[in-house]
Amino acid sequence: MKRPRNLKVLAAALAVVIALGTAGFHFIEGWPWFDGFYMVITTLTTIGYQEVHPLSHAGRVFNIVIILSGVSLLFLAIGAATQALLEFELQSILGRRRMEREIDRLVDHYIVCGAGRVGRSAARELARRPAPFVIIESNEAKAQKYAAESWLTLIGDATQEQTLREAQIEHARGLVAATTTDATNLYIVLTARDLNPNLHIIARASEEMAEKHLLKAGADSVVSPYAFAGQRIAQSFLRPHVVSFLDTATTHLGIDLEIGEVPISALSVFAGQTIESSRIRQDRGVIILAIKRAAGMHFNPAPDDRIEAGDFLIAMGEPQQLRELETSAGSPS
Repeated sequence: MKRPRNLKVLAAALAVVIALGTAGFHFIEGWPWFDGFYMVITTLTTIGYQEVHPLSHAGRVFNIVIILSGVSLLFLAIGAATQALLEFELQSILGRRRMEREIDRLVDHYIVCGAGRVGRSAARELARRPAPFVIIESNEAKAQKYAAESWLTLIGDATQEQTLREAQIEHARGLVAATTTDATNLYIVLTARDLNPNLHIIARASEEMAEKHLLKAGADSVVSPYAFAGQRIAQSFLRPHVVSFLDTATTHLGIDLEIGEVPISALSVFAGQTIESSRIRQDRGVIILAIKRAAGMHFNPAPDDRIEAGDFLIAMGEPQQLRELETSAGSPS
């Protein structure tokens, strides 16, 4: 039986004893209801006051029953509550230490600085993938909330070097500066870029003027939620069906569809093949929308376009099909 349920049962039993004791003194001794209630309370709390009124033999026998049952239940309830509190504190300490050990082992992961609406959305998408990540949040209440969702969470100031080092920034793949203020994001970008020059950094910007400062500070790209929202509203008016399609492909609304990128290594089975000879569409049901190369993005590749090592295939299909394609693309030819 779970501890909270034990406490509820004991509390209910105590309430029954108090009610029966009050009624017993009222009907056996003829006392007023409040006097009976007062007698039961002083008895259960072992305060040791004298009897409210002299007790008859039957009243004393009844009081012995109240003492044995009520005081026993009271001590059991105190013991259960104490044990529950100790277990909760112990679990919190052990949970925090376990999380710290998991954070220390992170490699090739992502760091999300700020657990507001933008950071929370980024964390949900990373968790859905799933991809390893850790959240840095200065608000302890928010941090505890996301720790309860089994997300690795670090309480601290992301502008401080020590906090970023605790998040294993030297071994991280990417960082999201998603706090609500541009100045804080700027400090995070500067500190993160200094600690890991090869880190891929994406920053959130609220003001238009902040974008160029964030890019100069070392951000690889800057996202403005407000600019994106405005564009999305306009596109919903002008191209509603296009927006509906993109929603389906990027947020998994309606049919189970996803757009992903598939890296092609030098040992990939697809390296050196054309789009047609790779039979990606025929065998795996995945559509190649574009090929990303160092020279730029090549949209709507033709059947005779060649897939080279170092390319990224921008593909659309069901999530499982894309996972299978990624696995196949990493296999040696």
